[in-house]
Amino acid sequence: MNWIDTHSHLTYPDYNDPIEDILDRSRAAGVTRWITVGTDIEHNRKAIDLAAGVEGMFAIVGIHPHHASEASNDDLALLAEQARKNKVVALGETGLDYHYTFSTKDRQLEVFRAQLTLAAERNLPVVIHSRDAFADTLAVLDEFAARLPRVVFHCHGGPVDQTQAILDRGWFASFTGIVTFKNGETARQAASIVPLDRMLLETDCPFISPEPVRHIRPCEPAMLVHTARKLAELKGLDPAAFADAVNHTSQSFFVLTI
Repeated sequence: MNWIDTHSHLTYPDYNDPIEDILDRSRAAGVTRWITVGTDIEHNRKAIDLAAGVEGMFAIVGIHPHHASEASNDDLALLAEQARKNKVVALGETGLDYHYTFSTKDRQLEVFRAQLTLAAERNLPVVIHSRDAFADTLAVLDEFAARLPRVVFHCHGGPVDQTQAILDRGWFASFTGIVTFKNGETARQAASIVPLDRMLLETDCPFISPEPVRHIRPCEPAMLVHTARKLAELKGLDPAAFADAVNHTSQSFFVLTI
């Protein structure tokens, strides 16, 4: 029984151990494929380079809304080139974040639309970051919906009405260790209505260590198994059957070649 961590940030500086050790622990836990996600031009480059050297690893490239204000038009042109690289399987994470004010709303919207245009041109699926901005995120996505092949809301935590809006549009939801938290009932309710053919799993490491290892930092891909077991329990499925189903969804969504 193996798992795919569909959203990690393995190029971030939070890790104390070499990447080889982190991946060895991951493989030992049964997490044998990974997608490492860039959030700006430099981390995109690192994600592409890391994926190129590791069997079973893929990359996602994009400009996070936190970095929208610092992203120049030249950066957007560089992103278009990065999106062509081998083993790049999606564009993201992109979207809107009104919880923090690292970037203005206007610039976030501008950079978001630019990335959706690129995804449509490249026929790449899109990984969405949306925090305290669901209505605007949905409105922008609706502008592009007919042109985008697939859309997933990463680190989705509900509530159910937002989850239903995602599902009604044929999109996907990805769940993290939040579903294992004592105060994660809203996320569990959201997961309960997402069918397995629309569900992805992720750690979002180095963030969001799940229970029972929530006290351990940084989070790493090996910890995905705790989230997976909780979701299998929630769905009333044997973990092996659950793994088969969500792995199929992940592989189809990202068109993973290995």
